[in-house]
Amino acid sequence: MLNSADKAFIATLRDEMGGELFRPVSDHYLQEPRGNLVGQAGAVAAPRNVSEVSRIVTVCNQARVGLVPFGGGTGLVGGQVAPDGPAPLVLSLERMNAVRAVYPQENAIVAEAGAILENVQAAAEEAGRLFPLSLASQGTCSIGGNLSTNAGGLNVLRYGNARELCLGLEAVLPSGEVWNGLSRLRKDNTGYDLRHLLIGAEGTLGIITAASLKLFARPRHEATAMMTVSGPDAAVTLLALARDLIGDGISAFELISGMGYEFLRSTLPDVRRPLAGDPPWSVLIDLGVSADQNPGKALEMLFEEGMERGLVSDGVIASSEAQRAELWAVREQIPEANRRVGAILSTDISVPISRISEMIERGSAAISKLGEVRINAFGHVGDGNLHFNVFPPHGRPREDYAHLKSRIGQVIYDLVHELEGSFSAEHGIGRIKVDTLAHYGAPAKLGAMRAIKAALDPNGIMNPGAVLKGP
Repeated sequence: MLNSADKAFIATLRDEMGGELFRPVSDHYLQEPRGNLVGQAGAVAAPRNVSEVSRIVTVCNQARVGLVPFGGGTGLVGGQVAPDGPAPLVLSLERMNAVRAVYPQENAIVAEAGAILENVQAAAEEAGRLFPLSLASQGTCSIGGNLSTNAGGLNVLRYGNARELCLGLEAVLPSGEVWNGLSRLRKDNTGYDLRHLLIGAEGTLGIITAASLKLFARPRHEATAMMTVSGPDAAVTLLALARDLIGDGISAFELISGMGYEFLRSTLPDVRRPLAGDPPWSVLIDLGVSADQNPGKALEMLFEEGMERGLVSDGVIASSEAQRAELWAVREQIPEANRRVGAILSTDISVPISRISEMIERGSAAISKLGEVRINAFGHVGDGNLHFNVFPPHGRPREDYAHLKSRIGQVIYDLVHELEGSFSAEHGIGRIKVDTLAHYGAPAKLGAMRAIKAALDPNGIMNPGAVLKGP
């Protein structure tokens, strides 16, 4: 419910900026995709350019009205919705969605924050280049949100997170001042790098309005294989072997558990599972090379060497694009199968690659002591990112285990902390993980973060309640 002061502020802003700037306050702007949070908004503004963003931020800062930046709305930790406190102004970047320029010779592209990731990929492809950020939500998520959460996805092993793909930013700071840092330079050693400060800050230090992004040569030849491995430790060893034999051409190296196959079989039976018997553990490997190499032969060599070393017992190498798509469909549909089964708790963690097997083994044993559950651990072996998800036994609803959710999370995160990992490999902190960061975050880091926040946003208007606990 808006108070009279909020209503007066919104009316003043409408009079100054024009009614066409605003969008109806709808569920689209207020609901987190998994239904864990429902937000509120005094109004939804959708500016058309950076000047309008600047003016909105300036006015909000003067009135000390909170701002919640909104991109594609696909974030899974509640960074885009504010359920508590005074009703904020939701600032949607949806109308700032242009690809401003493509520079094929420089391997760079400039896109506005509201540009949908899939459209940026298409613009790069049209220019004969590759923008490698690849996410399940790429048809909906926006570049601004990708950068604000430092998105990762499937190709981090070869190309890095969103942070590594960004050359420069245009952003509006909490004061309303515009920082035009849309540099396309690979080298710029001129003091503090505000770009890296804003990337991953989830809109708490400013609003990203546009970005210069790296492009790459499109691989001339690609190949995909799925191989049965004896366990997570064998998968890690096989990855090291693949790097020795193949080099930097590995784009993805995904771990798939037998539980993932079981969930696919029960919820999405039309997804073809290519390995005999749905093995307890397997890996999906993707290669892409630009030179005149044969990635299929490279995968054959890896398979043979893996067999000799006892790492691999079965496998299939795609012989066509249709078969490549079938192999990838297995990995890409596992999250949907998980959703249909219904998790007690889904986590997105990272640990040092050499400790992946220990994380799975010790984590599974510790959680099993809490009750009868099923665990589906899968993810990106190449960057140590695991989706360690816990489910009720067959035939039982997750609601029966709601009382165990917080305890399961504590067990997982305690172990991750012990193994020198991160409780948030992707997605960020948002509002859902604020308490978790306060508990596990290093005091020196948290203190520095609060000092930066206070210096840049002394009135606390930028995405209040996100990332850091307290005002």
